Amino acid sequence: MRDLPADLADRLGGATTLCHCWALTRRDGAVLGFTDHDRDLTLAGVVYAARSGLEAAEASAELGFAVGGGEVAGALSALGLTDADIAGGLYDGAGVETWLVDWTAPETRLLLDAGTLGEVRRAGGAFVAEVRGLMDRLDVPSGRTYRATCAAELGDGRCRVDRDAAAFRTTGRVEAVPEPETLRVALAAPFPDAWFTAGRLVWTGGAQAGHAADIRAHGVDAAGIRLALWQAPARPVQAGDAFTLTAGCDKRFSTCGTKFSNTLNFQGFPHMPGNDFVVRHAPGSGPGLDGGSLFR
Repeated sequence: MRDLPADLADRLGGATTLCHCWALTRRDGAVLGFTDHDRDLTLAGVVYAARSGLEAAEASAELGFAVGGGEVAGALSALGLTDADIAGGLYDGAGVETWLVDWTAPETRLLLDAGTLGEVRRAGGAFVAEVRGLMDRLDVPSGRTYRATCAAELGDGRCRVDRDAAAFRTTGRVEAVPEPETLRVALAAPFPDAWFTAGRLVWTGGAQAGHAADIRAHGVDAAGIRLALWQAPARPVQAGDAFTLTAGCDKRFSTCGTKFSNTLNFQGFPHMPGNDFVVRHAPGSGPGLDGGSLFR
């Protein structure tokens, strides 16, 4: 059972003057405030906008280490949340604080919950955002995984590949956009076919500047260099938009050696037996293992 501040507890009887406020801290550090009150409120230097149309849709609490959470729903607007920012990943994992506030005296408030944003569903001009409780962090896998492929990310502290090396990074610009998820590009230096497959593209110019995208395929054909993205950019891409490319890694042991010369830091178990190990015949057992009798 929670202890309420005395001044807030006094306001819970009869006609209340309470509302909910949400403080949203994006991945880029920007802090946005929203409230279901009909007027803007200011708390700790953050303005909580009433024009956002944000309201509580569902909430749940769990005992022990079970993950609690809830949902908030609202309208996309130019005053804060935009469809392009959500699609661009600025709100992935954003921090959320939910406050119960007396709108007649905003300094009288109670922190109801703190967590992070999970899935954001969009439909037309509205959205519903999942709010995950702090216990959600306990569900994040930790430690090493026993698998044949590498568990490290290219260039991190375990991999140690220098991603900024000229062999693994280059700049380029868009020449054409034949399809929403396909780009025809020009690169600052020539690279082999599929060199940037599974790599990363970071926009440095145009409407997408500052955003990143994962590369599904990199190919070179008669028409030039083609990059296929896993997801179409949230904002329009124009010819001439600049970007930076980082080489991709399929996390196989052979790629680690031939492409990056980094087998010493491979973070997998490349010699572990696969699923077909149990159906292979024993070494030296000879021919004739066709399912027939061994005594005829």
